[in-house]
Amino acid sequence: MGPGVGRLGHQRRAHPARAGRWSLVSTLLEPVPSGTERATALAAQLLDRHGIVTREVAGLEDLAGGFSSVYGVLKAMEDAGRARRGYFIEGLGGAQFAVPGAIDRLRSVREPGMQSSAASSEDGGGDVVVLAATDPANPYGAAVAWPAPMGAGRHTPRRGAGAHVVLVDGHLTAYVEKGGRSLLTFSDDAAVLVASARALAELVVSGRVRTLQLQRIDGAEPADQPVLAHLRASGFVDHPRGLVRRP
Repeated sequence: MGPGVGRLGHQRRAHPARAGRWSLVSTLLEPVPSGTERATALAAQLLDRHGIVTREVAGLEDLAGGFSSVYGVLKAMEDAGRARRGYFIEGLGGAQFAVPGAIDRLRSVREPGMQSSAASSEDGGGDVVVLAATDPANPYGAAVAWPAPMGAGRHTPRRGAGAHVVLVDGHLTAYVEKGGRSLLTFSDDAAVLVASARALAELVVSGRVRTLQLQRIDGAEPADQPVLAHLRASGFVDHPRGLVRRP
């Protein structure tokens, strides 16, 4: 007989403050955290999540009070040596705070260009990742503007639930909208497209999405887009409504 169960199988009455599967615990916190403690915890969470915190990041997180609600805490963390302030990302605001590890990683990747990234991707040595479009690790559509996709279509990406992006060494190379019916590409380099096609196939193979049925590529029906052959080589097959990749 498990804990909390009476002899007749009835669950014993729980304390009102602990009743239900989900309960508010704010009334159980003693002492209640001060506003400074909350702001400090929030600033530390933002640094841990994004690596570099800017005004644009605060807008992405929809912070109550905006960037000013954590700016003072970030300055205090800089004075304490827990964060560094500088102009790390060109084009963003001057007030940028980062953890030391994030700065080191930026320095390690600022020199290689897209061409060297493409070459390393073809050899399997490039850093290819697939992220949810809403993932904080995806800067596009938030801190960084979406680049112009290939093709003449007017369809533009957005940070929507269910959409995914492919990044090759940090560069946006592909975007799949929610439901997997539309694909946008952002390069015509063969090596980059190979890496992107393989990453999209792995998205299905790994079980992260059930299937991808691409009805439009770069704003048009699949026809002669440069990525088409690479998608087929990665296991996508022709379908009456385009291309489909199943597990």
